[in-house]
Amino acid sequence: MDILFAQIQADLRSNDALRQSGALLQALQQSAAGRDISVIAKTAVEEIVAAPASAVCKKLAFDLIRSTRLTADLWDSVCSGIRSDFHFPDPDVTAAAISILAAIPSYALSKLISDSNAEISGCFDSLSDNLRHSITETLGCILARDDLVTLCENNVNLLDKVTVWWTRIGQNMLDKSDNVSKVAFESVGRLFQEFESKRMSRLAGDKLVDSENSLAIRSNWVSAMVNLVWKKRSALMARSLVLPVESFRVTVFPLVYGVKAFASGKLEVIRRLSKDSSLANGTQVESNAEKLVGVSDLVTHLMPFLASSLDPALIFEVGINMLYLADVPGGKPEWASQSIIAILTLWDRQEFSSARESIVRAVVTNLHLLDLHMQVSLFKRLLLMVKNLRAESDRMHALACICRTALCVDLFAKESVRRGQKPLAGTDIASLFEDLRIRDDLNSITSKSLFREELVASLVESCFQLSLPLPEQKNSGMESRVIGALAYGTGYGALNWTEPALEVVEVCKPCVKWDCDGRTYAIDCYLKLLVRLCHIYDTRGGVKRVKDGASQDQILNETRLQNLQRELVKYLLEVNTPRILARLIWAISEHIDLEGLDPLLADDPEDPLNILVSNIRKVLFNIDSSANTSNRLQDVQAVLLSAQRLGSRNARAGQLVTKELEEFRSNSLADSVNKHQCRLILQRIKYTSSHPESKWAGVIEARGDYPFSHHQLTVQFYEASAAQDRKLENLVHKAILELWRPDPSELTLLLTKGIDSTSLKASPTAYTLTGSSDPCYIEAYHLADSNDGRITLHLKVLNLTELELNRVDIRVGLSGALYFMNGSPQAVRQLQNLVSQDPVLCSVTVGVSHFERSAFWVQVLYYPFHGSGAIGDYDGNYDEEDPQIMRQKRSLRPELGEPVILRCQPYKLPLTELLLPHKISPVEFFRLWPSLPAIVEFTGTYIYEGSGFRATAAQQYGTSPFFSGLKSLSSKPFHRVCSHIIRAVAGFQLCYAAKTWYGGFLGMMVFGASEVSRNVDLGDETTTMMCKFVVRASDASITKEIGSDLQGWLDDLTDGEVEYMPEDEVKASAAERLKISMERIALLKAAQPKKIPKTVREEENEEGEKEDEEKKEEKKEKKEDGEEDGQTKGPSLLSKLTAEEAEHLALQAAVLQEWHMLCKDRTTKVN
Repeated sequence: MDILFAQIQADLRSNDALRQSGALLQALQQSAAGRDISVIAKTAVEEIVAAPASAVCKKLAFDLIRSTRLTADLWDSVCSGIRSDFHFPDPDVTAAAISILAAIPSYALSKLISDSNAEISGCFDSLSDNLRHSITETLGCILARDDLVTLCENNVNLLDKVTVWWTRIGQNMLDKSDNVSKVAFESVGRLFQEFESKRMSRLAGDKLVDSENSLAIRSNWVSAMVNLVWKKRSALMARSLVLPVESFRVTVFPLVYGVKAFASGKLEVIRRLSKDSSLANGTQVESNAEKLVGVSDLVTHLMPFLASSLDPALIFEVGINMLYLADVPGGKPEWASQSIIAILTLWDRQEFSSARESIVRAVVTNLHLLDLHMQVSLFKRLLLMVKNLRAESDRMHALACICRTALCVDLFAKESVRRGQKPLAGTDIASLFEDLRIRDDLNSITSKSLFREELVASLVESCFQLSLPLPEQKNSGMESRVIGALAYGTGYGALNWTEPALEVVEVCKPCVKWDCDGRTYAIDCYLKLLVRLCHIYDTRGGVKRVKDGASQDQILNETRLQNLQRELVKYLLEVNTPRILARLIWAISEHIDLEGLDPLLADDPEDPLNILVSNIRKVLFNIDSSANTSNRLQDVQAVLLSAQRLGSRNARAGQLVTKELEEFRSNSLADSVNKHQCRLILQRIKYTSSHPESKWAGVIEARGDYPFSHHQLTVQFYEASAAQDRKLENLVHKAILELWRPDPSELTLLLTKGIDSTSLKASPTAYTLTGSSDPCYIEAYHLADSNDGRITLHLKVLNLTELELNRVDIRVGLSGALYFMNGSPQAVRQLQNLVSQDPVLCSVTVGVSHFERSAFWVQVLYYPFHGSGAIGDYDGNYDEEDPQIMRQKRSLRPELGEPVILRCQPYKLPLTELLLPHKISPVEFFRLWPSLPAIVEFTGTYIYEGSGFRATAAQQYGTSPFFSGLKSLSSKPFHRVCSHIIRAVAGFQLCYAAKTWYGGFLGMMVFGASEVSRNVDLGDETTTMMCKFVVRASDASITKEIGSDLQGWLDDLTDGEVEYMPEDEVKASAAERLKISMERIALLKAAQPKKIPKTVREEENEEGEKEDEEKKEEKKEKKEDGEEDGQTKGPSLLSKLTAEEAEHLALQAAVLQEWHMLCKDRTTKVN
């Protein structure tokens, strides 16, 4: 291999273009095979890039550079070669040099573009098609990136140049060369995409903080391109038609984005961001008719490609973009229908089998743009398509869209009928879901797929979203028609949403019979909606009549709901999930109309009341139940409560329930609690039967709440089925909320909140890494991007000497979980010509592989003799035997001179940067807490200002003073689950939840107790807070990293406010406090008055008391052995206060005393 590499290097050093090109091809072959070709790359840079060579060799050399890593010195050589190639007489060589600009690192690109802007501008006027193609393609890739935008923000002259370049790129869309025109369309499309997503900036490794000016600069470019596309739309459409058919696809998006931005009013938004008054004042306002004509012309231009094109990719591109046009104000449903039909033809194509998720997502997202006929005809086919999707997130999003569309169609059709229009068949919920395969899936007892559970849960959650106020739409967009349709259907009645919800509970009623292997989430969702509807329509009171003020629709809906209840009563005999039986009994018995039952059918086993009571008996006497199949404790409580309310509402029900409860009370299955409960229920039923006017003693008004928390019950929290239920719940909720309550876009936030919005953040605090006497001052800050798993370190270098430094190298090494994107062990930034007191910025972007404590290690290599032609003998103040320094000195080129190496402080990355807030309910947090396997505990202290009684009392408005040490926790990536503050003694408990970037769960509890000073009395000068931190995690590696440096973790959490206190110091402090307390008690005892001499009777009584005490001590000893007077200890209802109860009472007294003092102070202030 060494012989081959030597041969390749020898060929590269020859002046023969043929041998050089052959050698470069061999080198590329070795690179593709995975071999290290850095030696060859160095020769290629020196012999090909930095020297005159043919265009082919230049192109191959640049390809070789892209496939390997270069040192900073070699990149310097590459940039010098590019500068010289700009003046090369052969335009193909210049074109090859320009093509490498996109691969140059960000830190070197800015200077190269600034220095060569005149040559770059001249390339646009070249007669060579190849050169115009290269400059248009390359600048289109790099000019939209964040680093170039920031560079333009700091350099006004360059901003003017780049603005002119964008204009030239836009004009090149009409270039005579097809290749130039194609890449110009692509470049404009990239600018539009970068404005929305910043994809290229992420790929380039940039992580910059958007400022108001940088956003305005990019908005200025976008508005100029949109103007250009709108004004020259006819010429651009004509130019795209004469391009080769395989190039037509790239012209679609720029045209559609520009025309829609102008026609929909989005351009006005962009202009407001650009802050350019000349654009706003100098542009003519087009009429709505002219905007619609422009959009229609573009649709007419694109339409033939949907029907006649043989290229599936072109059909998909045109279809997606026509859907994007269809919701422009004045758009026609036909535009969307033809696009959707064309996209759906790709479903069965083999080359689109992996893109089915994209096809379905595009169709269901735009389904609301179609007319009702088209929506109904597509609905059943789409349901089956969604059922076959593999990705859960895509399937849930599609289901959420379909369920919302179903509600829209149903509401819109019903409201149209109310307004006198002809009814349209198949628009009700039942018809939309009547497909044979879907119906069979809903009616089957068991099923291998989760689709039916996802469908029922999505339908029910969509109904609940419909019951809430609709989101406000400030501008027209893709959601405006949906909101309009829903508002149209619900605008004339607050309860109009209950009509489609009633159809949903009718369609999904077979779900109560499902056997889902223990999963209950979908069935619980269904019962929750059923209970809500029964409460709204007050089914307890029976069907209302016209003379009571009920409308015909209300009477019809109540009748349907009563019939549904009777059908569900019959389903009680077929329930296959034991946990669901008690819940279904509760849901029905709570709301069934007992007075409406036929008394002549009292002995009929089919009577609903008889079925309910028999199933109550079935739950009470269920011997085979276990914690894995049913939660017997909760089930028995639920049916006992149902029995009490049934028996209290109706006399016959009271008789039936009394019989069952008497039998259960005397059965061995009932424990002591159930027996006491049965006795109480029987007394209440007996009282209400003899006092009909006092039924409130046994029954309360239905509230519409469903009290069962399905998969979050303690007894089943750790089961596999419960975990599946929680996963399904998260997926459904996420998809529903993203669709019904989407987060506002960055553009919307900018326009509503201005510069204070979340997308424009202030730069973080910078930390100084160098000493005060160092010739170069360096400060650094970092930015984290959890989406891409990247962290960027931004450095500001300042020359503090009075001389101009010709060269300064910044070397950055890594420790911990950090790694460079290109796999190199370190990064080098070469800074040249540093003027005194002139700051220079540079940055390094790295990836983070896992949760671990990490750091950046920065070195400054300062060359005092660079450019002087002599090698200095200044060796610095460091030990010559340091192997790292000796190695660095040996590797330096002699003409640079010996460097002065300055070691900087390591930039430690806070562990909290690798965390994200995790929203979780307190109930679930405390159930999850004991199951977390890894734990670390430690103690910290801090001093807070405030003394006496005022320090311990929380302010009525504002934060308590004793939280001062933990105030920075609010800005850390933790979700505050809950808090509990004991105001009387300045104690608290805080609970936080977070997740690592890699999915590990981390929970933290902080227990605080204020320490009393030793030299004053209780209640004064409580200024030291002792905090017990308990951290539990799902992975031991998380707690291992935290426990390795507890003070560092506390510094990360509290910004240095809390000091770690080792456990031995905590124990010593506690022992010392105990000693002081004992001494005080001894002093108090010593200060007690002497006893008065007792009489004879008192002495006898005292002796008797002593004997009693001795007997009690003997009994106590026997109790410890488990016996008392030869008998085993039995349950006792009488007991003295425990230590906890006494402490609780004392705490209550302290709180009441404090409250009394506060009230007293208030009245004093008022008077």
